[in-house]
Amino acid sequence: MQTSIIPTPCRSSATGPVGSQTCGGTTKVKRGLHTVPTDHSVGVALIGAGMIAPSHIKALSAMGAAVRLSYVVSRSPERAKHLTKYYDGPAPHFTSDLEAVANDPSVQFVIVATPPSVRADLIRTLAQAGKHILLEKPVGRTLAEAKQVVDICEREGVTLGVLFQHRARAPSIAATQLIKEENLGPLAHVEISAPLWREQSYYDELGRGTYARDGGGVLITQAIHTIDLALSFTGPVKSVQAMTMTTDLHKMEAEDLAVAGLQFVNGAVGTLLASTAIAPQRPETVILHYAQATVTISKDQLAVSWRDGRNAPLSALPAPDDKFRWHQVLIEDFLSAISQGHLPEATGHAALTSHVLIDAIERSSRLGARINLDPT
Repeated sequence: MQTSIIPTPCRSSATGPVGSQTCGGTTKVKRGLHTVPTDHSVGVALIGAGMIAPSHIKALSAMGAAVRLSYVVSRSPERAKHLTKYYDGPAPHFTSDLEAVANDPSVQFVIVATPPSVRADLIRTLAQAGKHILLEKPVGRTLAEAKQVVDICEREGVTLGVLFQHRARAPSIAATQLIKEENLGPLAHVEISAPLWREQSYYDELGRGTYARDGGGVLITQAIHTIDLALSFTGPVKSVQAMTMTTDLHKMEAEDLAVAGLQFVNGAVGTLLASTAIAPQRPETVILHYAQATVTISKDQLAVSWRDGRNAPLSALPAPDDKFRWHQVLIEDFLSAISQGHLPEATGHAALTSHVLIDAIERSSRLGARINLDPT
């Protein structure tokens, strides 16, 4: 009998949240993650008006009455006002004054989408004001900085979520369901691959690919998404031996290539490839080799090959037309978390697992040695 995979794909909605329905005048946001009754609008502030800001604003706009974008905080508020074209509701306040957000009781959570070099202090200010934090990756430039951010939010009693949108893709959700429901046996071997390409112009932007602004190169900026997705299935890594370098294809401070051998706490072994120097780039994949089957997860496909020769039909799960839908899924999940008191899909502590691995890969490369990972 072949496996039946029932994904929870993103669907467009002209007037409300993804997968929303109206019940007795109350909108219920229904996703593969959680359902949120929202009979009033929740105030939200967006901190940062850079290249990812339109995705956040489109996502908030698509959530309809569930949320209200109250503020956009930017170093250049006037220049940021072009973002109003992405929002269907009343225009938010554009300001450089973080204290205005912190002191506004109508703002319940903030989306922090600034470069990681300027986050710790503003997160402290917002958390001390009782604002829940939904954070663009990475949590910090270094493992120590990431732990500091998690500690700040825990100490102030606010929820910290991280926007790892690969978890919101339909194949990822379907794979989670498959692994939970099917008897696949023990996990033996893992392949994590992020074979990407970036033009030199990408790294020519001031600070990009530097340790001071970004905290590193391909590992912490691009591959962290695929690493997080893989670790959400495998659990933490026990030890790593790795090599990182900058190829001749880029002029940048940090690495554009990383390869690593991994040993997981659960006994599985694995490999990791991460690069922005592979042209043409290929799809990011996580391949999980269990005793009974191999599960291959990519952006828009899920494949299962059984050891006994059965092959489940390849499930093509196309990505949404606009990638903001993945952000929307996670913002809806975060709204559910702060409204209903459960953990968000990707917590700060879960994100630390990826940071611990990236830190170990970098140390292994510097020392030319196998590194045993410290638990988070």
